[in-house]
Amino acid sequence: MQNDDGAVAGAEREPERAGQRPEDEPNAGVVTAFGRQLKLLRLRAGLDRTEFGKLVGYAAQSVASFEQGRRIPPPRFIDGADEVLDAGGVLKALKDEVARAQYPAFFRDAARLESEALELFLYAVQAVPGLLQTEEYTRALLAMRRPLLDTDTIEQRVTARIARQDIFNRWPAPLISFVIEEAVLRRPFGGRAVMRGVLERILLIGQKRNVEIQAMPTDREDNAGVDGPFTLITHKGGDQVAYLEVQGRSILLSDRDDVRSVAARYGIIRSQALTPRETTEFIEKLLGEL
Repeated sequence: MQNDDGAVAGAEREPERAGQRPEDEPNAGVVTAFGRQLKLLRLRAGLDRTEFGKLVGYAAQSVASFEQGRRIPPPRFIDGADEVLDAGGVLKALKDEVARAQYPAFFRDAARLESEALELFLYAVQAVPGLLQTEEYTRALLAMRRPLLDTDTIEQRVTARIARQDIFNRWPAPLISFVIEEAVLRRPFGGRAVMRGVLERILLIGQKRNVEIQAMPTDREDNAGVDGPFTLITHKGGDQVAYLEVQGRSILLSDRDDVRSVAARYGIIRSQALTPRETTEFIEKLLGEL
């Protein structure tokens, strides 16, 4: 989940399209149904959008977008709306399905596997992995996409990507390992201030006991990562899948021989990279250069 968007096992999905709205994707029905249910419950409660918005902490314009299915509501809004409207869990029951609709269609299966993972091993060559990004970095990254994404889509993707970082608060804590190419850590998406923020976040997350972050120096003569980025996901039962992504297309590999090959490659890459302690010193040096 290098750029954090995936597929179904052994198959390819079409890439996302510029300015894509929720109703343009397969899960649009869930978002539309949620919006209609929300409106019915609000009207039953005798609240206009402004009154309701004040109670849940959202502007009337945002409430209208949620009701009309033009924006995907975040989990915090769904929880608050269910309580304010005395919905008895009706809205909360849709929360998981609505959450999955936040992601591009081709990433939803991978996002579900990631959220349930016991182990995650990521090799990043183009951008800082989504689990380590800051809002500012994610927004800058998405703003550079071509064809252009509209503002609502960018904000939706930012919210979804940052929400995935709840994985760091899970218990039992999953084992997470990152190997990041040096060029990624030097590429100033969004400018120096944004890059400083994301490097500081990497250092912060790297202090967690269940997380190891390693940098791969550009001057390494030996680097087994020549075939590009990938993610290994271990789920319940110990089975692994490998996630590959390039140019808006992605594949989830489940064949044991294929996955075993990717896992072996990751072990070699890891051995060739800086150690976590050396990586911390390296990133601190980069920060000093900004």
